[in-house]
Amino acid sequence: MRNLLLLPLFTAVVLLCNVRPAGAQDQHFTQFFASPLTLNPGFTGLFNGDFRVAGNYRNQWYTLSTPFVTGTVSADFDILKNTIAYNDIWGVGVLAMYDQTGGGGLRSNYLGLSTAYHKGLDEEGRQTLALGLQIALSQKRLDLQKLSFENQLTNMGFNPTLPSGEYFNRTSLSYVDYNVGLLYNAAIGEADNLYFGASYYHITEPDEAFLKQADYLKARYTLHGGGGFVVSEAVRVYASALYMQQGGAQEINTGGALGLVVNKVEDNPTIFYIGGWYRWNDAISPYIGLEVGSFQAGMSYDINISDLSPASHYQGGLELSLIYIHQHRDPNRKKLVCPKF
Repeated sequence: MRNLLLLPLFTAVVLLCNVRPAGAQDQHFTQFFASPLTLNPGFTGLFNGDFRVAGNYRNQWYTLSTPFVTGTVSADFDILKNTIAYNDIWGVGVLAMYDQTGGGGLRSNYLGLSTAYHKGLDEEGRQTLALGLQIALSQKRLDLQKLSFENQLTNMGFNPTLPSGEYFNRTSLSYVDYNVGLLYNAAIGEADNLYFGASYYHITEPDEAFLKQADYLKARYTLHGGGGFVVSEAVRVYASALYMQQGGAQEINTGGALGLVVNKVEDNPTIFYIGGWYRWNDAISPYIGLEVGSFQAGMSYDINISDLSPASHYQGGLELSLIYIHQHRDPNRKKLVCPKF
C-alpha cells in the first residue's frame, strides 16, 4: 500500500522540479544522433540527399508512474545549390517537439526554424565547418486537475478535494528561444567520416515559472563528436559521444554500433545495426537498427542503473527513431560522407 501511495507522489515531485524555482531542464534522447536539430542546429542540411525527415518517440518511467512522453519530428533540406559555391551547403529546416509529464499535468510544445551554412574547407567540400542558428517558439501548459500535491496526502491516500496549498501565478506560458551551434565534418577516404560539434541552447535563459518565484531555463552547453569507418565490405563501425551541461546537471553519453551489410548493393545497401550507449551513472541502452534504402529505423531501451533503480526495477525508457532521406535524382550532384551516429 505504501508503494502505491508513493507513485503519484513521485509524479508530483518530478513535475514540480519543472514548476518550482529549481532550474528547469531539457528533455534528452538516448538516440541523440537521430534527432539532429535538437542536438545542434549546425546539422541542418548536412546529409546525402535532397531532403531529410527525422522523427523520435520516447516513453520514460512508465514503471514508476504515468510515463513521460516526448516526440519530435523535423525536416530539412539545402537551398541555393546553383548560387553558392560548389563546395558549400546552405541548409534550412523546421523542428516540432511535444512533451508530456505527470500524466498530462504538464504539456510542452516547441516549434523551431533552423538554418546552417556549411563552408567548404577544400575544393570538393569533403571538409566543412558550419555555423547553425535556430529560433523557436515554446509553449507550456499546466493542468492542475491531473496533479496531486503533498497537502492532499492523507492516511487514506490522496484526496483531490483538499486544497493543494500551492498558488500558481499562471497555468500557461510561452516565449521565443534562441540556439546556436558549430559543426566540423570531414570525409576520410571514400566512406569514412569524423565530426565534432558544439551547441549552446537557450541563449536568453527564459523564465518558465508557474509560481511567483522566477524559474529560468538554464542554458544548455553540448560538446559532441563521432565517426564511421568501413572495416570490410560487410562490416562498418560507428562511435559517438557527447557531454552536456545544463545548470547543475551534467550528462556524459558514449557508445557505438556495428553496421552489418546484409546485401552488397554498392549504392543502396541494407545494413543491420547493433550496439549500445552508456549514459554515465544513469543507464545502459542497447540499440538495434535497420537501414533499408532511404529509411533508417532504430530502437533503444534504457536499463536504469542510477540510485532510482530499486524503484524502477532497472527499467527506464523505450525510444524509437526513424529517418528518411530522399536520394539525389541528379547524378552530377556531389556525394557527401555524413554523420550517422
